[in-house]
Amino acid sequence: MSWGLNHWRRNRILQHEEIPATIWKKVTSLRCLKGLSPDELKRLHELVLLFLHAKVINGAHNLVITDEMRTTVAIQACILLLNLNLDYYDDWIEIIVYPEEFILDYKYADEIGVVHHAYNIASGEAWFAGPVILSWQQIATQSQTQYAHNVIIHECAHKLDMLHEGANGCPPLHANMSAHTWHDVFNQAYADFCRQIETRPDPIIDLYAAESPAEFFAVLSEGFFESPLIIQQYFTAVYEQLVLFYRQDPAKRWVSF
Repeated sequence: MSWGLNHWRRNRILQHEEIPATIWKKVTSLRCLKGLSPDELKRLHELVLLFLHAKVINGAHNLVITDEMRTTVAIQACILLLNLNLDYYDDWIEIIVYPEEFILDYKYADEIGVVHHAYNIASGEAWFAGPVILSWQQIATQSQTQYAHNVIIHECAHKLDMLHEGANGCPPLHANMSAHTWHDVFNQAYADFCRQIETRPDPIIDLYAAESPAEFFAVLSEGFFESPLIIQQYFTAVYEQLVLFYRQDPAKRWVSF
């Protein structure tokens, strides 16, 4: 059951929560949802209602969060869990949405204990056991970017990654999956990508994927839903592992759409 809900409680939420039909029709045209069957859309609708019931979406810097904005965020967060369990998002409650990019200003200690001060401009951030932070400007314009970019999917992929030994590029795998295969496939693909960007001026995916194995997993998860045919073609072994983990095959949906 999702978030510890019993069957009665879950059904009661679904009966009393609703999304206006005009909003639902608009948000289901998003690229990451391309090719979903009527049954999948029905299940996604239920996930979104449960997600919105359990999570709090707050605007920062006086940003007013409308019903359409809430649904837009929720549906993209829930597409990752279409064939998984909502309990994957159980350890956090809040999503904070800034009007534009925001500043990350913090200190951290490296592996030898030296303290560094970081000051970065970001469009998304996921905190361990804490909130997901997003830029609405990034969400609203992500379809216009050069790469298949989706900041919501990216940060929610980080949340999944954090569930298993921290953000290291390996989420909690299912019983029918091999951790050895996952690590071999991702490590090889990550190493190959890092080598390729030294000589290739126009990589297939966002250069940010080279930052770390965790960012590689998050960026590939974006591509898995936003441009699955490209990921399947250029990162075939990775795509197969993502199919096993997310229990979805977006490329198959796109081909038959």
